[in-house]
Amino acid sequence: MMKKLDTYEEDILTAFEKGELKSISPSKENLAKFKAAASATFTKDKRINIRLSSPDLMDIQARALEEGIPYQTFIASVLHKYASGRLIEKPSSLISRPKRRTGQHG
Repeated sequence: MMKKLDTYEEDILTAFEKGELKSISPSKENLAKFKAAASATFTKDKRINIRLSSPDLMDIQARALEEGIPYQTFIASVLHKYASGRLIEKPSSLISRPKRRTGQHG
């Protein structure tokens, strides 16, 4: 199911369909800058170990499968997005398990 395009997206699609958009190559200076930024972003020079509950790990593995990437790469990506302030949560298409109740004794 596709989401409805907003006005800006519709304008881009219309321009593309009319052949009004042209591909441009970045300058050598910008290309070098982009490569350096990408390299710095994805350099993995530290190792950590964490303990997760089995249900949480299963949920993470399922989300990674939705994205088509290994679950450890998915975890690193989520942490990177969070650390850089770019994490935007999107609802999973999977059926989620019930939320755990905390701090309540019954």
